[in-house]
Amino acid sequence: MAYFHYAMTLTVDIPDDLAADLGAGFQNLGHAALEALAAEAYSKEVLSLEQIRRMLGLGSLWEAQAMLSRHGMWPDQSAEEILADARRSFDFRHTIP
Repeated sequence: MAYFHYAMTLTVDIPDDLAADLGAGFQNLGHAALEALAAEAYSKEVLSLEQIRRMLGLGSLWEAQAMLSRHGMWPDQSAEEILADARRSFDFRHTIP
């Protein structure tokens, strides 16, 4: 089965005077907006923790959980996500000599 990945470009119009204030308040405004969107999507059960990880280009589910906790939520994990974590842990333990 072939999977196709498409990127979406989202443009946000912000009044110039507010854009300057926002730009000064965030090191990377685009990334901050993407994190806020990801957190909201997770809270509405639109995206899973793994999808959040992929969306933000994070290396692990732990990083995705940390991002969500910075946005005031502690993510629940589905049974599927817990089993995936367990598989990765099992595989990792078997690579250690």
